[in-house]
Amino acid sequence: MVKVTIDGISIEVEPGTSILNAARQIGGDIVPPAMCYYSKLEGSGGKCRTCLVKVSKGSEKDPRPMPKLVASCRTTVMDGMEVQNITSPEVTEARKGVVEMLLINHPLDCPICDQAGECHLQDLGYEHGAAKTRYEFDRRTFDRIDIGDKIQLHMNRCILCYRCVFTADQITEKRVHGVLNRGDHAEISTYIQKAVDNDFSGNVIDVCPVGALTDRTFRFKNRVWFTKPVEAHRDCEHEKCSGKVTLWYKGEDVLRVTARKDQYGEVEEFICNTCRFDKKKTSDWVIEGPRKVSHKSVISSNHYETLHPLPVVKTNPVLLEANKEQFERETRL
Repeated sequence: MVKVTIDGISIEVEPGTSILNAARQIGGDIVPPAMCYYSKLEGSGGKCRTCLVKVSKGSEKDPRPMPKLVASCRTTVMDGMEVQNITSPEVTEARKGVVEMLLINHPLDCPICDQAGECHLQDLGYEHGAAKTRYEFDRRTFDRIDIGDKIQLHMNRCILCYRCVFTADQITEKRVHGVLNRGDHAEISTYIQKAVDNDFSGNVIDVCPVGALTDRTFRFKNRVWFTKPVEAHRDCEHEKCSGKVTLWYKGEDVLRVTARKDQYGEVEEFICNTCRFDKKKTSDWVIEGPRKVSHKSVISSNHYETLHPLPVVKTNPVLLEANKEQFERETRL
């Protein structure tokens, strides 16, 4: 075990653990944000730079600080390492610059985006975004593309995190989409407009941190904070599918089905397209109960896990009679 200190909090972790995962073991506000890293996907991370941290002490053997800010998702801890995240003004300023860069081409149309309420970039923009942009040129624009009958791609909102590419690479037999071109012309696309069609293609919707890949069967049907998430499961015939999902209800109707996600927005276990798109009846599932939603999330609006009876208020009869007489006088006037 190696000892690492992050924002003054020490923890012992396994050798080879990244700074980001060490911070996640501590939890709380010291966990750096991550837009491209995904613990379930090999090779992810190092693309967005939102998880930058300052290493003020390299290790016990070499206590020199690292000369530059490092990506916490790609930097492994060393014994005696000391890291600064929210306690470093340098990190806060750098993260603000990263968010500004991510928003250069990303349209600021959160009120009409189907991902609103579940968008990690929206949260980052609120926490670290600047009030005004310094970018004076035209944003790059793309037409919406239907990459199959269930998924729509809107490249205007893509931040090139590569999550969907890694997902298709690692949980499907054949990937037919990826990143084309380079630099400012880079985009997610399919080979000659080929449709993404496989048993697990819907998982690219779940891993997308912004509104670039959306579910066509749910698109603009409702806002997530008006729905009720319920956890459920079924015995799926597909051997690679966990069958553990979250059902999103509006009244008695299941509007959409998604994989369950942890507190960092990562899918716990991937699900097949049959569970996601074809099983939208309550009778198809074994209901486990309401999903716990963080009180910091807008999805928690008007959601109650337990109902508490209202306290009984004892009314003073003399005061009640006085208020009644005043009300009668005012109504007569």
